[in-house]
Amino acid sequence: MPREQGRKVIASNRKAYHDYTILETVEAGIALMGTEVKSLRLGRASLVDAFGQERDGELYLHQLHIPEYAMGTWTNHAPRRTRKLLLNHKEIVRLITKTREGGLTLVPLSMYFKDGWAKVELGLAKGKKEYDKRQDIAKRDANREISRELGRRIKGRS
Repeated sequence: MPREQGRKVIASNRKAYHDYTILETVEAGIALMGTEVKSLRLGRASLVDAFGQERDGELYLHQLHIPEYAMGTWTNHAPRRTRKLLLNHKEIVRLITKTREGGLTLVPLSMYFKDGWAKVELGLAKGKKEYDKRQDIAKRDANREISRELGRRIKGRS
């Protein structure tokens, strides 16, 4: 059987872009159990409350929800267990120092299969204030109006 090629998105965390300013992104592998992989292949995962945290010099992903595999037996996994992130040692040290500096956190942005391996895209993020969110919404609405007006002018309707 040939190996899977390309990138298949399992879940994405769109709310993260609303709540945080993403400064940098990193791709990491995840240590998973067999039933977790089978559940992910069915496209079942939720990144809504998930976050990355350092413990004993390693990075872990907390509150990632992967539902139990329906066809699993007593070997099924706990849906919200803590999962280890697989990164290069230099990347781990760099991310830990940046999160310790202040105000930064690790937020999972998307989860996907890349060439058959489960990966998670982590964002080094800084929390937004309420007025920052309003400014982003106003900017997005203004850009939408501009593109609408340009479309009308190109079509010759105004």
